[in-house]
Amino acid sequence: MADDPELEAIRQRRMAQLMGQRGGAAGSAPANPEEAAAQEEARQAAEEQRRAMLVNLMQPAARDRLARISLVKPDKARAIEDMLIMAARRGQIQEKVSEARLIELLEQVSEQTEKKTKVTIQRRRGALDDDW
Repeated sequence: MADDPELEAIRQRRMAQLMGQRGGAAGSAPANPEEAAAQEEARQAAEEQRRAMLVNLMQPAARDRLARISLVKPDKARAIEDMLIMAARRGQIQEKVSEARLIELLEQVSEQTEKKTKVTIQRRRGALDDDW
């Protein structure tokens, strides 16, 4: 089977196609180091801008609480940060966010992401039933 050159050529084309698709996906590594450095620099600049915006939006106690939350649940902290930044961009925040307001936002996010667990027990009918 491996002796067939046509089959081997098809396999190599397909493998190259799959690698190209995976390479074009988000988060893929760029082809050259200059692009990689530029992307990393842009990512760091965006993250620094995000941190600066959060410093301006929040009181120190609220920032501390959010930092502690991010240690335990980074996805929840990121959701809160996103909510604050979007609200600030829309002009909905007139004063710095206090710790009490942060707690309210945390409760809102918790309610939205709360997982409803429901356990359903299904008994096997014929195999476990005793007829005595």
